[in-house]
Amino acid sequence: MIISRTPLRMSFVGGGSDLPSFYREYGGAVVSTAIDKYIYVTVNRKFDNGIRVSYSVTEEVEQVADIRHELVRESLKFLELDGGIEITTIADIPSRGTGLGSSSSFTVGLLHVLNAFQHRYVSSAQLGEDSCRIEIDICGEPIGKQDQYAAAFGGFNLIEFKPDESVLVSPLICRPETIAAIEQGIMVFYTGITRSASKLLRRQSEDMAASVDKRTGMRRMVELAYLLGEELQRNNVSAFGEILHENWELKKSMTAGVSNPEIDQWYDAARSAGAQGGKLLGAGAGGFLMFYAPPYQHQAIREALPGLRQVPMGFEPLGSRIIFYH
Repeated sequence: MIISRTPLRMSFVGGGSDLPSFYREYGGAVVSTAIDKYIYVTVNRKFDNGIRVSYSVTEEVEQVADIRHELVRESLKFLELDGGIEITTIADIPSRGTGLGSSSSFTVGLLHVLNAFQHRYVSSAQLGEDSCRIEIDICGEPIGKQDQYAAAFGGFNLIEFKPDESVLVSPLICRPETIAAIEQGIMVFYTGITRSASKLLRRQSEDMAASVDKRTGMRRMVELAYLLGEELQRNNVSAFGEILHENWELKKSMTAGVSNPEIDQWYDAARSAGAQGGKLLGAGAGGFLMFYAPPYQHQAIREALPGLRQVPMGFEPLGSRIIFYH
């Protein structure tokens, strides 16, 4: 039996610039961190030549081609595994449509554990690249690249997406107290709304291709990613909330449906209660709403959002790991 543990991620600034419709022309950049919420994937050798896959449903099939779960089916094909295997997965929090990069974390964790099943080491960079290949090239998902690399590498990073398809992951170098202050200032609330990120991202790609103004807005979001990286490397924590807020205002202008009146009302209430900035995590339209504020303002923000459930989230320095190998 082999078990992988792969973190989910929290993206702060620059999201959307990792879409090929943008980075292939301009280059993209995001600032994000892995978080201490995980997806676990277990692989065990099956006593016969069949395949058993257990997630929200259980599939028992004889051939890889018969697996309904697309990411599992294509990952097994990619690694040329054809049977005699049992795969199970569980997640710490709801794993679809919540804006934490769960499908990419699952793909990274699955490829990691399947490589280990074949007694093969795979690097973080290879996991990120192969996960993008599975999700984007093979399965045709209209998504970007940030989630795969955030899950594979872990940590608090500036991730750059080059027009030549290369990806550069650079840990943000600053004092430990700087990262600790950001972590302590972040509040995350579950809106109870789930949505299809694929639909939003497909629309965003189409909108950027058609509009010079939207491409200009995205270029500013990339500038903000670099600016945030520079401010944190100067240990200027006070810039964090302000940059988050500008990024969220830009993100809302990129595509219709990223926000709605209810979400705007929650955001404005939190800002009035002391939040310096925030955003919906992921593509928008639902999932988790994140704010940054000095800790002494947190109680006021909780009271301003009585209908939302706060979910504690800390930062995770490590990426996908094999935590059990027997």
